[in-house]
Amino acid sequence: MLELFISAMMLGFLFNAAPGAIFTESLRRGLQGGFKSALYVQFGSLVGDLTWAILGLGGAAVLFEITAVKIPMAIFGGLLLAWLAFNSFIDATKKIPLFQPVLKKDDRSELTIGAVISLSNPINITYWAGMAGIIAALGVSEPTGVSFIVFLVGFMLSSVIWCFLCAGFIGLVRAAINQTGWVLINIACGIGLAYFSINVLMSTYISLN
Repeated sequence: MLELFISAMMLGFLFNAAPGAIFTESLRRGLQGGFKSALYVQFGSLVGDLTWAILGLGGAAVLFEITAVKIPMAIFGGLLLAWLAFNSFIDATKKIPLFQPVLKKDDRSELTIGAVISLSNPINITYWAGMAGIIAALGVSEPTGVSFIVFLVGFMLSSVIWCFLCAGFIGLVRAAINQTGWVLINIACGIGLAYFSINVLMSTYISLN
C-alpha cells in the first residue's frame, strides 16, 4: 500500500503540473493579489477534483457519457474560459494594480472560479473512471475500496502540496514584475485561456457531428 500511495502522489504532481486553465487563471488572479489569490484559485480547483474523483470512483462516469448531460457542461466550460480570456485581455490594457496580498472579503471569488473551472470540465471524470485500471497497472491485481482510498488520499495530498508550490511561484512573479511584465503575462494568459476555450468548444462541436 505504501508503494501505491507514493505512486499516487507522483501521478498527482504530474497531473497538476501540466499547464492548463487552472494554472493560467491562478497566474492571472495572482498578478493582482499575489500568493493568496493564486492559492485560493488552486484550492477551489480541489473541490472540483475531489467531486469528479468521488463520482468517477462511484461509477457515475456513465452518466456523463449521456449527450444531454455532457454537451451542456462542455459548452458552459468553454464559454467560461472565453469570458476569463476576455477579462485577461482587458486587464492587459490597464495599469498594473497596487500589490495587495491581503485577502479581502470580495477576493473569495477566487475560490469559486477555481471550483467552477474544475467542475465544468467533465473530461476529468474519465481519468477517475479508469482508476481501477491505473491501480492494477501499479501492482494491485484486485483493486478494493481500500486501494481506491489510499490512491485518492495520496493523489489529493500531492494536489494540496502543489497548490502551495504553484501559488508560491506566482507570488514571487507578482512581487517582481513591472508594467511591461504585467501586460505581457496578461496577454499570454488571455491567449492560453482562449486556446483552451476554443479547444473545448471545437471538441464539443466535432462530437456532435
